[in-house]
Amino acid sequence: MDYLSLIDRLNVLDACAVSDAMDSLGIEGVAEGLTRRSTNNKIVGRVQTMKLSAGLPPGGAKSHLGTQSVEQAAPTDVIVVEQRTGIMAACWGGVLATAAVEQSVRGVIVDGPVRDVDEFDDIGLTVFSRSVTPKTARGRIHQSGVNVAVEIGNVHVEPGDLVVADGTGVVFVPAGLAEEVISVAERIAARERLMTEFVKSGEPVTQVMGKDYESMLGTQKPE
Repeated sequence: MDYLSLIDRLNVLDACAVSDAMDSLGIEGVAEGLTRRSTNNKIVGRVQTMKLSAGLPPGGAKSHLGTQSVEQAAPTDVIVVEQRTGIMAACWGGVLATAAVEQSVRGVIVDGPVRDVDEFDDIGLTVFSRSVTPKTARGRIHQSGVNVAVEIGNVHVEPGDLVVADGTGVVFVPAGLAEEVISVAERIAARERLMTEFVKSGEPVTQVMGKDYESMLGTQKPE
């Protein structure tokens, strides 16, 4: 799979076009309820996952959670974290954010709490999360898996999937369907750009967004 090419194509799309494409293909990919905590940047990249569990493992944690993910990240990667333990403990903070930027990580998406949010803008790391808390992870949660399947919102996410996250939301694209989804999203985006031009040229919006618009998703499926 040519990840760089797919990421470049995905980078010119937004979450809405990708979500519409996945709707037209009957694929669930939108992880609801995640908020951008820092920068105004969009995140687009290849998913590297981390799964967290409650308490401490037998013998204690061998390394601080997140450090392994940062060190093995490639410049194409977005670190995606499942922290659904039910324990209010942050799994991402300022030191990890600094390390992630130094490693050229594209961004971090956490289904759970993060902390040190005020530092993220200065560090330059775009972070999405479900919540925030000052509570440390130490003694409360631990890293139980790296590059394993995770659940983010109601979406099953595998390492190597693609993700686009912007001010509207977070959408995951299964790796095996990425080419198809992106191709459909490109057609949807092109059509919406044309519709915008029609409106700017003076055509009534009721005509531009007529019955054909309501059925547009169905018309975008590949033949």
